[in-house]
Amino acid sequence: MQTLERTEERQGKRVRTDIRNIAIIAHVDHGKTTLVDGLLKQGKVFRENQQVGELIMDSNDLERERGITILAKNTAVSYRGVKINIIDTPGHADFGGEVERVLNMADGCLLLVDAVEGPMPQTRFVLKKAFELGLKPILVINKIDRRDARADQVLSWTQDLFLELATRDEQLEFPVLYAIAREGIARFHPDDTNMDLQPLFETILEHVPAPVVDEDGPFQLLVTALDYDDYKGKYAIGRITRGRVRPGLSVARITRDGETARGRIGLVFTYQGLGRLEVAEAAAGDIVALTGIADANISDTLADVETPEALPSIAIDAPTLKMSFGVNTSPFAGREGKWSTSRQLRARLYRELETNVSLRVEDGKTPDEFVISGRGELHLAVLIETMRREGYELQVSRPEVITRDADDGKVMEPIERLVIDTREQYIGAISETLALRKARMVDMTNDGSGNVRLEYEIPTRGLIGFRNAFLTLTQGNGAMASLLVGYEPWLGPIGTSRNGALIASEAGMAVTYGLNNAQQRGATFIEPGTPVYEGMIVGLNVRPDDLAVNVCKEKKMTNVRSSTSDIAVRLTPAVKLSLEQSLDFINNDELVEVTPQNVRLRKRLLTHHERSRARDLDQTGGR
Repeated sequence: MQTLERTEERQGKRVRTDIRNIAIIAHVDHGKTTLVDGLLKQGKVFRENQQVGELIMDSNDLERERGITILAKNTAVSYRGVKINIIDTPGHADFGGEVERVLNMADGCLLLVDAVEGPMPQTRFVLKKAFELGLKPILVINKIDRRDARADQVLSWTQDLFLELATRDEQLEFPVLYAIAREGIARFHPDDTNMDLQPLFETILEHVPAPVVDEDGPFQLLVTALDYDDYKGKYAIGRITRGRVRPGLSVARITRDGETARGRIGLVFTYQGLGRLEVAEAAAGDIVALTGIADANISDTLADVETPEALPSIAIDAPTLKMSFGVNTSPFAGREGKWSTSRQLRARLYRELETNVSLRVEDGKTPDEFVISGRGELHLAVLIETMRREGYELQVSRPEVITRDADDGKVMEPIERLVIDTREQYIGAISETLALRKARMVDMTNDGSGNVRLEYEIPTRGLIGFRNAFLTLTQGNGAMASLLVGYEPWLGPIGTSRNGALIASEAGMAVTYGLNNAQQRGATFIEPGTPVYEGMIVGLNVRPDDLAVNVCKEKKMTNVRSSTSDIAVRLTPAVKLSLEQSLDFINNDELVEVTPQNVRLRKRLLTHHERSRARDLDQTGGR
């Protein structure tokens, strides 16, 4: 049980001086999870000889492979007798819903800013949310050891951002620290010589407010996260707003819609290091995980049965992209996946809604199709990849933007702020490409060393497929990030610059001879020995039109032939598209087939006859 001796009285409530609740927020790749590593190690969570590695909080495979945090997570360390609950949050804008739902568990926040990049779009988003919740910020300028670090300039930019977003005068007063999170160093001044995080720990204790709570009132908690294990079932995670909780306590569960049901708490856990600690009781101010409430959902309120008062539900920004998920209808359907029926797919998608608060699921036009709405391409791609690894088999469409209707009847589309860091020699190519995507340049800065930052306002649909083009245009010498800033009237059609597809005309096994012929027409996506079916996309044509090719065609035998003619055939290596690249690549008449073993591209209509008939109907207007 948490010790409650270190408290102070304040207007009938108590100040829990033994606890600090803090969230770590930043743009992607600015060092949040690395800093948490340092806090855990220097908080004596691990044994002296324990091998724990790096990015300890990124616990699932997808996070480690992609090098980003996808799910918000809780941990806790102790410093000078005070328990510091730490909430590690994602930095990518597509997972902003994860940030929104957990920030209300904190009283303060560590805002990390890269000493080279400075404030980025997601920095603005998370700081705005922190200000809306009244969190006390601590600014940490990270990576000051980088060769091109510019801490003073970054501090000036960040102060401008605070000035722009702050709603109260006290929000403009914040401590500043300088860190090398990878080495576990935080300093009050860049020239200091200490080699630990003690200045950061001290700043947290001094500047993050201790929770002011009513421990003796009726119990109340807002569920902000869920977890599950096979032994104890579902965990409802949140911060106790009022009162105390103990095993066996009867509670009322109040849903977002106001419906009430009764339940009983099973076990009570608090956080300690990377694990959970079972306790006999927890009080207001503690972040806890409760078992026994099997029907709990995010935004539900757990309250005393005698006074079932609901807390305000978590407000989540609306999704901006949608795409259809459907049952796999290709000739290879059912060969590689364990779960492939519409019933199984529907159950899995609606189960995702329990924990993925930014997601929306609707039934599609047919029983075998579902419309999924999310924050961005990466948000949806992570869901698809997760389902693929679980053994699901499905087909998905090209992402589309979600529009709104204004009061005057105009169609409004989402607009994003796009920030690009690159070299100045690529400005022309980038500007030309973005102009075709209806982007408007709003700012450009040059650091005098050849590095430039370009800022645009661009429709969300203009960003679909742009990431791959951007990497090609800059030859990998650039970084981009975007954030939703509002809605504007529909800006008109955006043309596609993609060439036509090479489409398999026959089913069978791809062979070297057939692929060599296909490579005379464009780049291929498959290698010899790959099974193909009619209508499967096997490459990209050099011309704008689609072209049917027979990659299964073998060389005919002749009476006179060279013994080395076949050996001399050398294929260009196949272009391998990732899942996100595949979603960017396809057009509206194409689909991505996703199975546990393969990601394939295909036409919606597989046969040449069906495609020709559909094209004729389009040209005649369906007459």
